[in-house]
Amino acid sequence: MFSTRGSMPTSGARGTARATTVNPHSPAARSHPLHTAIIGGGPGGLYTAALLKRLAPDHEVTVYERTAPDDTFGFGVVLSDETLGGIEHADPTVYEALKAHFVRWDDIDIVHRNTRHTSGGHRFAALGRRRLLEILHDRCRDLGVDLRLRTEAPPPDELARTHDLVVAADGVHSATREAYRDVFRPHLTPHRCRYIWLAADFAFDAFRFEIAETEHGVMQLHGYPYAPDASTVIVEMREEVWRAAGFDELDETESTARCAKIFADALGGRPLRSNKSAWTTFRTVVNERWSHGNIVLLGDAAHTAHFSIGSGTKLAVEDALALAACLAERPTLQEALTAYEEERRPVVASTQRAAKASLEWFEDLDRYLAQPPRQFAFNLLTRSRRVTHENLRLRDAGFTDSVEREFGCPPHTPPMFTPFRLRGLTLRNRVVVSPMDMYSATDGVPGDFHLVHLGARALGGAALVMTEMVCVSAEGRITPGCAGLYTGRQGEAWRRITDFVHDSAPGTAIGVQLGHSGRKGSTRLMWEGMDEPLPEGNWPLVAPSPLPYRPGGQIPRELTRAQLTDVREQFRAAAGRAAGAGFDLLELHCAHGYLLSGFLSPLTNRRTDAYGGSLEGRLRFPLEVFDAVREVWPDERPMTVRISATDWAEGGTSAEEAVEIARAFAAHGADAIDVSTGQVVTGERPEFGRSYQTPYADRIRHEAGVPVIAVGAISSWDDVNSLVLAGRTDLCALARPHLYDPHWTLHAAAEQGYDGPGAAWPAPYRAGSRPPRTGRTDAPKPRLTLHGPGQDG
Repeated sequence: MFSTRGSMPTSGARGTARATTVNPHSPAARSHPLHTAIIGGGPGGLYTAALLKRLAPDHEVTVYERTAPDDTFGFGVVLSDETLGGIEHADPTVYEALKAHFVRWDDIDIVHRNTRHTSGGHRFAALGRRRLLEILHDRCRDLGVDLRLRTEAPPPDELARTHDLVVAADGVHSATREAYRDVFRPHLTPHRCRYIWLAADFAFDAFRFEIAETEHGVMQLHGYPYAPDASTVIVEMREEVWRAAGFDELDETESTARCAKIFADALGGRPLRSNKSAWTTFRTVVNERWSHGNIVLLGDAAHTAHFSIGSGTKLAVEDALALAACLAERPTLQEALTAYEEERRPVVASTQRAAKASLEWFEDLDRYLAQPPRQFAFNLLTRSRRVTHENLRLRDAGFTDSVEREFGCPPHTPPMFTPFRLRGLTLRNRVVVSPMDMYSATDGVPGDFHLVHLGARALGGAALVMTEMVCVSAEGRITPGCAGLYTGRQGEAWRRITDFVHDSAPGTAIGVQLGHSGRKGSTRLMWEGMDEPLPEGNWPLVAPSPLPYRPGGQIPRELTRAQLTDVREQFRAAAGRAAGAGFDLLELHCAHGYLLSGFLSPLTNRRTDAYGGSLEGRLRFPLEVFDAVREVWPDERPMTVRISATDWAEGGTSAEEAVEIARAFAAHGADAIDVSTGQVVTGERPEFGRSYQTPYADRIRHEAGVPVIAVGAISSWDDVNSLVLAGRTDLCALARPHLYDPHWTLHAAAEQGYDGPGAAWPAPYRAGSRPPRTGRTDAPKPRLTLHGPGQDG
């Protein structure tokens, strides 16, 4: 029997183990390629060879590897329990051989400013890379794989003609991939740090991260044991630090000695050794396609993920498991290769997102050096967003409790239920109901729908409930269904809603978001065609520059100086009505391509006067509007500003400019920046994923020194706890989760066993503070087992 897979993760989360058992003599097995060539004798290529040969012993499998058996880069390899489960299912012989050489440990040590913090329960397994290759070499020989070591592979097109299947496992610099670049369409992204693989002849007693603040800049050590008497040591630093420290002028021996000196405390004064070690920069590899005819990419040839999450060998081994399974399960080669890519691509994409978050955290390490020691350690541990607050609590409750105490959480209070103050407003927790356009107003007047919609969410426990973008003029609406604050009647209607929130949901604040649609106005209701122009009754649009939002769309008029004054006064008047309507907080909408956002982005502001050109010029009108609003908005009530921190388009607002924009608004009196992204131009290419906009909020918080609200695919209370406790944000705004569950915050409290002032249930709802009982799901436990004839008693 041949079992191809154990635990295979799904996109963004760990999946359910799926072990497929295939009979080598089944029709599926007989359709397996008769002749397979594998280019590359690393762990991925060798394990693929062993699996394919075990699947079909009578088939020919040849591995080409140009180096010697023991000629390998690096020292230790870390494998997760998930990956090991797949290996154990697929080939117990390999698993048992690996198991005999594993070094296992649970702890992670983080050493920063002479303070060490230890977090346990992480369960690592590692072994030497040479030992891993020896085990796989032996297994391949036992199974009859033709190992051609020290042999350059023939050109891939030649192998494709003479074999049924060609597996390109030839690494990050894959010649096969390059030979078919026009088909695979690879994208290689270099990053900003230099690193070097070294080793120490002793075993760390934990996975160790050590930070060195030198006269040249910040350097970091990643170290872990891979044998009873050996550890891998990776030294990493930004390119400019590497050059300033003179590493660019040192040879391998000198670099090794210099690293040992810098991290002498971590090493106990012991030396480091190298193995053809060279300083390099990491490159993320992404391919648009993974197969071409009978050629398929595997491991680093297909994709890479930064070493800081220990995923290279793991991904290659899991690729091998999936490829072997798909070849066994599918009737034709092309169906198998398609299924392989469909199965692995979302898993790899998820891993690459986590790896990108991790590598960028280390690239920007100096941003976090001033954090309190335990928060710094927690931030490091949760940097990839795969380890979360709840996950870390399960692993090491004592460590997590210590971080919470340092953060200021009251006893038995999750981070999300700690209060936060903005000017004269104290929010009882860190949850915000994000602004969501409802397109349900009549002539700009909010009605019963808005009362129920916002009232329900106010009763649901969030600290702050935000309105949709409320428009400052009829011409500033996005659609005919948008709400406004440009008439007294509209202000009275909003007062009805704020009164309900204050009377029926004491402790809940309600905020208004003021905006003007700019060039994105005069469109249909969202469900009738998002951003589609009205079939009739269109109104003229205005914008910083006469550029339509959509190709062929209405061309807006470029605002004159006089019109700029008119719009500014519309914002001022709307803010006065908002104050009279009883709102607790006002947010100025300068994001998503609407009017004020249009001034900020160089893609939408082509003006040549004082309101265009440089960032200072592009900021001028939004700041004038902010100042006008702040003048009439009560001093004790906070103001926030929502910005798009990137346009996700070449030539648009950069992350560096977003920091300067935040600084400018903060200097004018903004109490927090609501950090969103994109929706400025139609040609954007956003990098979606869980909490995908949070890094922009994180950067603005630390570099501009202003409180931030993070938004964007934050969907769980665990995410909120993690982001707040790590210091990446002050508040979290959630939209879709509150559409799914208006009582999301109260339910989050109940699920965490929290019953305190940060999540007060309205008196009429108190009986619902515990989940209702369901039907019985348990069953009587067996008390006696009777053994049949011939069985041991």
